[in-house]
Amino acid sequence: MDLLRNIKVPAELEHLHSLIGAIGDCAKKQGLSDKRINEIKIAAEEALVNIFNYAYEEKVGDVEVACKTGQGGTFVIEISDEGRPFDPLSLAEPDTTLDIDDRQIGGVGVLLMRKLTDELRYRREGNKNVLELVVDLTQQR
Repeated sequence: MDLLRNIKVPAELEHLHSLIGAIGDCAKKQGLSDKRINEIKIAAEEALVNIFNYAYEEKVGDVEVACKTGQGGTFVIEISDEGRPFDPLSLAEPDTTLDIDDRQIGGVGVLLMRKLTDELRYRREGNKNVLELVVDLTQQR
């Protein structure tokens, strides 16, 4: 994979705008449509806000965002943190057919990430959670 941009900042909400802006800039350089860029930004925002809110219990840690081009014409946003282990892909898909009052809390953000990207990948690398949001550049939506 070729690294386009890498940013490491404290995992705090005040950094959300700059991280999403950087992701959007990288996506734009890949020739993606404005609609597709907005979808990618929404998926990344879901992942980042989850890290800001849940990864670190009492201390503030860092979040790292790397934009890369991958094999086979992919654009990859790699988001990593050193928070508690959490595999978002292990969550069951929420039942969106239920009335809002009857639904289980949580999981909708991960569902949104799955719908707005072409592939989601998770791995635990040492003490890091690594989530990859993969966009197929050969398939424009």
